[in-house]
Amino acid sequence: MADRRVRIFVTGRVQGVFFRQALKVTAKKNNILGWVRNLKDGRVEAVLEGDEEALGRVIEWAHAGPANARVEDVEIRNEEALGEFQSFDVRYP
Repeated sequence: MADRRVRIFVTGRVQGVFFRQALKVTAKKNNILGWVRNLKDGRVEAVLEGDEEALGRVIEWAHAGPANARVEDVEIRNEEALGEFQSFDVRYP
């Protein structure tokens, strides 16, 4: 089971810049499971589960995002790791 689970909310120019797909690639590279989606208010939300060190790398990446993104803030909420994910997915509304 995953060591840690976080829910992040990324604010800034993070929609329409391939943020979700790039986060998926970064998560998979770091063996992180969970999902990412756009929110109606312009933010991106993601739930990430994995080991502490790998989560740290993905969260660090989220502070910059892909080339065309302009990240203003990353809110991190710790949650209980449930081990419910088998992959990392992009969710669509």
